Amino acid sequence: MFNAEKPSLNQLPTSAQLIRSTAIAAASAVAILVTVVLPAEYDIDPTGIGGVLGLAEMGEIKSQLAAEAEADRIKALEEQGALVTQEQSSLMNDIFSVFVGAAHAEEVPSKPVQEWRDEITFTLAPGESAEWKLLMEEGQTAQYAMLVDGGRVNFDLHGHGSGQSETYYKGRGSTGEEGEITAGFAGEHGWFWRNRDKTEVTVTVQVRGEYDEFKDAS
Repeated sequence: MFNAEKPSLNQLPTSAQLIRSTAIAAASAVAILVTVVLPAEYDIDPTGIGGVLGLAEMGEIKSQLAAEAEADRIKALEEQGALVTQEQSSLMNDIFSVFVGAAHAEEVPSKPVQEWRDEITFTLAPGESAEWKLLMEEGQTAQYAMLVDGGRVNFDLHGHGSGQSETYYKGRGSTGEEGEITAGFAGEHGWFWRNRDKTEVTVTVQVRGEYDEFKDAS
């Protein structure tokens, strides 16, 4: 189908011509490598031509970016190793604490929870009030817990006696409180409650500690 003419022997390149072409191609490749590739990719410019052409700056930037990336990779590995070491140390400490706690569980007796000494419960209709006091000497301390069921109350925690008076705390719209009273003087120390809600509320108060009597002072 195709009638292409075969080249004659005179038209074919000689061995010398092939060798010369190959040498020229190899020299060109080396020249491109030295003057273009090495400066642009690896910041290596033995001839100085890369600097003139601006290729050395490109290679320097690439080298810097590669060095920074390697530094970040090493830092990440170091941080990961430090985190694993820290987690292992924390785990070992937790395990040690469990074993130590188990070993001393029977040696250290648990501290008994102090029971409440007195407890009162009363109901306040809307607008109604009540007052209960602890008889205490100067320096005595008592603990209390108050729970309001069905609504909220306003209260005034105060003390008076020996010609003195002191307000410890005022609560507004309270549904419960707990705390401690330390008497600054001998006398009565306690609460005055008033129900400012529109519904009936039930108040429960528990007390314990250093006092002589817990009494209704309404």
